[in-house]
Amino acid sequence: MQNYEIFSNFAAIMNYNQYPTEAVELLQQLISTPSVSRDETAAADVLADFIGTCGLPCQRIGNNLLVHGTLDERKPTVLLCAHIDTVKPVSTWTRDPFTPSIEGDRLYGLGSNDCGGGLVSLLQAYRILQTVHASCAYNLVYLASCEEEVSGANGFSLALPQLPKVDVAIVGEPTGMQPAIAERGLMVVDGVARGKSGHAARNEGVNAIYEALDDLLWLRDYRFRKESPLLGATKMTVTVLNSGTQHNVVPDECRFVIDVRPNEYYENEYLFAFLKKHMKKCELTARSFRLRSSHIDEQHPLIQRCKDMGLQPFGSPTLSDQALMSFPSFKLGPGDSARSHSADEFIGISEIEKAIATYVELLS
Repeated sequence: MQNYEIFSNFAAIMNYNQYPTEAVELLQQLISTPSVSRDETAAADVLADFIGTCGLPCQRIGNNLLVHGTLDERKPTVLLCAHIDTVKPVSTWTRDPFTPSIEGDRLYGLGSNDCGGGLVSLLQAYRILQTVHASCAYNLVYLASCEEEVSGANGFSLALPQLPKVDVAIVGEPTGMQPAIAERGLMVVDGVARGKSGHAARNEGVNAIYEALDDLLWLRDYRFRKESPLLGATKMTVTVLNSGTQHNVVPDECRFVIDVRPNEYYENEYLFAFLKKHMKKCELTARSFRLRSSHIDEQHPLIQRCKDMGLQPFGSPTLSDQALMSFPSFKLGPGDSARSHSADEFIGISEIEKAIATYVELLS
């Protein structure tokens, strides 16, 4: 098998070939067990049972599963993290999303790519690395989180207080096994412009749509000065707009939603205050400030190790549990982000094999 030499120091453990095989079998079980966000109990049961059969200690925090052995407080701690939950299947699937099927190198099924491949690959890498735990220069912790797709309060946020002090995290999102060292944040802002209703034929009232127009045009055209070499510019997009009740009534209210995707140079609180300063005709309310942009220094030893292995750091536009991490983190996982949330989602079996080998080489 390609990269088998990586495991030459692990003579005491079972045949390496068994790890990818078990990973694929476990992923098939998880695909067969619907785990749409906030309904992950059965899938967490499946994963917890597998972890138990491996003889690993497992702490269940809601539907989050935390795995680690004895921790040495003198050593730094590396967190391996991926999520159990999936989005709802889109209507254009041409096969049953909950029936795993293998065709050639591809394993089809909902959540196979996002991020079942990373979930099972990180777990197998954890098992391999735990066999040489005593000689490792760091502690290793594995977390399977829930509610990632909805940034739910019972997901990573619930497990976070139970984690030991973490020095760096690897998040198993699909990145083609290239390190995503920066990630956009997210802030959703609700806006409303108010007018006064009146009869359209008599040109009465104050049109709330017109009240909102100046602010929305400013939003469309404004560009923030600090652009990231990894993530580009901070993006602001109006994605929802509702106003009016019927054709002959001047609307007295116009409601809209702004999707804000900050790069690593801007905090959500600053961006919200900036919007309120410039959108003077509208009332704005931020739903949350908690989903922040993240960035790890390219000089971090693990990123330097990635580069030594020939991997190429990049910036990711998509959100993950990284947004809730206060410690350095980066995404590295099998699969392709473009397959996520799409019909007929799949992961390559060879991608899982490569991921396990890459994780072990990176952390050896």
